[in-house]
Amino acid sequence: MIDAQPSIVSLTDAAATKLRELTKDETSPEIGLRVYVYSGGCSGYRYGMMLEDQPTADDSILEANGVRVYVDSNSVPLLAGSSIDYVDTLMGAGFTVANPNAVSGCGCGSSFRTADDAGAPHACSH
Repeated sequence: MIDAQPSIVSLTDAAATKLRELTKDETSPEIGLRVYVYSGGCSGYRYGMMLEDQPTADDSILEANGVRVYVDSNSVPLLAGSSIDYVDTLMGAGFTVANPNAVSGCGCGSSFRTADDAGAPHACSH
């Protein structure tokens, strides 16, 4: 079932275009982008993203710019209102997350902490 909460995460046109490009040859009709948060990184939490063939029973399923996005129930409160973009610069290309729940981040750009739960800082590693 498609979740009626598009405010959990949104995709920019660039991110949706890149995801359609990455999944165009996939055979699963339920292929989507899994976006999740896990403990780690120098600020307490890290982002994770991967292509997923189908959702799990624990997922919120969203349609964003014509692409399915799967977010597990533990990650929903940490990602609520986030926007996912795809950037291609001289320094590299990849998906980025603009998260209104993050009150600080790390120089590596892939970890953050929230006001409610600072997490446990760790050494920065890529």
